[in-house]
Amino acid sequence: MSHNLRAAVCIVVILSMLMAVGFFQSWSLSLSIVNMCLISSIMALGVNIQWGYAGLFNVGIMGFAALGGVAAVIVSKEPVAEAWSASWLGLLLSLATLAFFIFIIRWCRRAFGGSIINNVITTILIVLAYFAIRYFFIPSVTAIEDVNPAKSGYLGGLGLPIAASWLVGGLFAALAALLVGKIALGLRSDYLAIATLGISEIIVAMIKNEDWLTRGVKNVTGLSRPVPYELELQQAPWFSDLVQRLYSTRLTSLPSEQQSALLDQLVVDSSSVFVKLCYAGLFAAVLIVLFVLSQRALNSPWGRMMRAIRDNEDAASAMGKNVTQRHLQVFVLGSAVVGIAGAMMTTLDGQFTPGTYNPLRFTFLIWVMVIVGGSGNNLGSIVGGFIVWFFWIEAEPLGLILVELMTSGLAEGNSLKAHLLENAAHMRLVFMGLILLLVLRFSPKGLLPERTSH
Repeated sequence: MSHNLRAAVCIVVILSMLMAVGFFQSWSLSLSIVNMCLISSIMALGVNIQWGYAGLFNVGIMGFAALGGVAAVIVSKEPVAEAWSASWLGLLLSLATLAFFIFIIRWCRRAFGGSIINNVITTILIVLAYFAIRYFFIPSVTAIEDVNPAKSGYLGGLGLPIAASWLVGGLFAALAALLVGKIALGLRSDYLAIATLGISEIIVAMIKNEDWLTRGVKNVTGLSRPVPYELELQQAPWFSDLVQRLYSTRLTSLPSEQQSALLDQLVVDSSSVFVKLCYAGLFAAVLIVLFVLSQRALNSPWGRMMRAIRDNEDAASAMGKNVTQRHLQVFVLGSAVVGIAGAMMTTLDGQFTPGTYNPLRFTFLIWVMVIVGGSGNNLGSIVGGFIVWFFWIEAEPLGLILVELMTSGLAEGNSLKAHLLENAAHMRLVFMGLILLLVLRFSPKGLLPERTSH
């Protein structure tokens, strides 16, 4: 089967599955799956940029996605005036102290070179910086968290449109990747994996415990939306007229006393579908832009150089390529894409909940998407994102149907049958394992393998 035909088959299968959910369950659920598929595909695209382009094994996806969520809070929430007035001077002095010690340390390292004296002085300065910054920082943080902790207890944000946080989330993740890459890149792939996993856990732990920044595990709710609210649509005359025109045939077939009640119900149901369609349009636009840019990068001389480095670092280095610098570039780019997706996910949820960030959802599942779709193929990553997330959501109803078929010959009161039906929800892990095993068995390079030109 040719590559184009295989891609067409995958797209038709995905559309068929989503339409089946719409017809047999609900269109609201189908669109919810579509929205999460779009966001997951963007995350998978970011990981594919790192792994498929350059062979970088990053298992710290969770941390970069969490930074995107932090950006959504910092950008969209209104500032807490009391917290700022109680802490602005201490925070400013903390930043000034940090900048001062960074300048002094860099000056000392240039002045003394790589001598032992330089290392001793640097260590002393770092210790002094730690205590000096804490002197200003800790009282400020305490003052922030004491300001109405039940409702705020944090600085708040900038009060800007939340869609702006998508770019800021990418920036936050890129800056974190730059710091991580300066330290970890150049290590062996297994060391890089351990380093990124550890740093990801540190990022999430900091977010959970630094209440002054995003309220920690208390969560931040009520984030603004880039789309209308359902209640606004339900109260808008134009939306009610639109629903009435769309369902005119169904409404006119009923007695007049029943039409009003049915119209009210249709307006409520349609408002949810309309909001999810708006989200889907925004997310699809972002995915298309990132996909086009990724394709242009992959097919450019830069992309060919990255694949050459991935396939043979020694040969590329012998040709004069700075392998570590190129790895840093692609690591930052891929992490930025993951950060954008993290901000989009928090936007869709309407709240920031640090406790939900776990490696299973934000690392393992994204890697399964890349592997199933086909590493090195941008379209494959998108296909993998849709397929894996669809089965992750639909595994419970599908598992329940499967268990009922398997136990149809057993009596209704059978303990084994009851136990299997109660645990059908855990079938999603079985489904993920089966999908991964089947793809690796029959298409080891993924559903849409990387296209190579000779």
